[in-house]
Amino acid sequence: MTAAVLSTGTELTRGELVNTNATWLADALTGLGFDVVALDTVGDEEARLTAAFRRLGAEHDVFVCTGGLGPTTDDLTSATVAKLLGVPLERDPASLEAIRARLARFGRSLSETNSKQADFPRGATILPNPWGTAPGFAVKLERALACFLPGVPSEMQAMFSAHVAPLLEPLPRARRYQVRMRTFGMAESDLNDRLAGVEAAHGVVIGYRASQAEIEVKVLAEGSSAADAEARARAAASEVRTRLGSVVYGEGTTSLAAVVLQTLRERGLTLALAESCTGGLAAELLTNVPGASQVFFGGAVVYSNEVKTALLGVEPALIAAHGAVSAEVARAMAEGARARTGASMALSFTGIAGPDGGTPTKPVGLVHTAVSHADGTRTLERVFPGTREQVRRRAVNAGFSLLRRVILGDAT
Repeated sequence: MTAAVLSTGTELTRGELVNTNATWLADALTGLGFDVVALDTVGDEEARLTAAFRRLGAEHDVFVCTGGLGPTTDDLTSATVAKLLGVPLERDPASLEAIRARLARFGRSLSETNSKQADFPRGATILPNPWGTAPGFAVKLERALACFLPGVPSEMQAMFSAHVAPLLEPLPRARRYQVRMRTFGMAESDLNDRLAGVEAAHGVVIGYRASQAEIEVKVLAEGSSAADAEARARAAASEVRTRLGSVVYGEGTTSLAAVVLQTLRERGLTLALAESCTGGLAAELLTNVPGASQVFFGGAVVYSNEVKTALLGVEPALIAAHGAVSAEVARAMAEGARARTGASMALSFTGIAGPDGGTPTKPVGLVHTAVSHADGTRTLERVFPGTREQVRRRAVNAGFSLLRRVILGDAT
């Protein structure tokens, strides 16, 4: 069965917002066994919405639409669908009361503008939204089961999982299972070469998605049943892990930061940070993970040479001899952070994030990283391409990867 995703909103067609909803929904629908063949975007204009709803309803078995369920005059989804179906809008008392109660929790009263969000095409299946004020709904639109959700990503995702996925469950579709493996440290072309023959041997499809020097390897299998599809995907994924080794750091939606924290936790280790060019980004990514405080002691952002000396004990003579951007200073920063915090391990970064500040011998993108632990200190020198933000992000990921390898005793 084919499926499509429709995102509505003039803010999307003008490029004012990045459309993360479409990719999330496409991935979720694929995981449920649907063949997602279209990701469309349309602005807030009734004629264009009508044309998109009619076309997608005629061409696909399922389509999921986000946006246009808010209280303002440009939120046209419910009224447009009702007109297309030739039915009136009807106000749902339960939805109206839920909206009233939610607004009251925030000290607001229900207005007629907000009340509009409780209006649905007659006969629609209402999809409650306890996470916001915009309920969704589902209708049969020509060939398709059409599901309409709010555009707020967190609300949309929760409602899809709670309401839409169960609605789709009875529909006939391919029995598929996908394993998503997270990798770092190997180029996409090298991954492809390393995994040659896996698809044919296991009857699966392998896909790749690159983001900030990380590569997601996706193994998709189709079987006679859900259990058969999962068994095929898992068998192929096992061979992928064998061929790639420690390049695979996790599965699903995990992050390098989360895996590093879990690895530290499992081994009873603690961590401190010393950041210069990354400007606290490593600490931010770690502390975004719940439970980070169990193993992460803290860190210092030390931009100036004087602060490197005052907070971490980096000798001025060392900086004068080698420069602040050097393996020697990265080593001293990591060792100073570990000594001053009492952490088992410390990770440091010093480099040139750009766009200015580079020299022929120390170009923009050069970053020195060090990991200090009880058995010594290990350093890494890399030159990262990209914008200032990309250099910082890639440097942090490379540092996390180095830290993980040190913890695991990987000498590579």
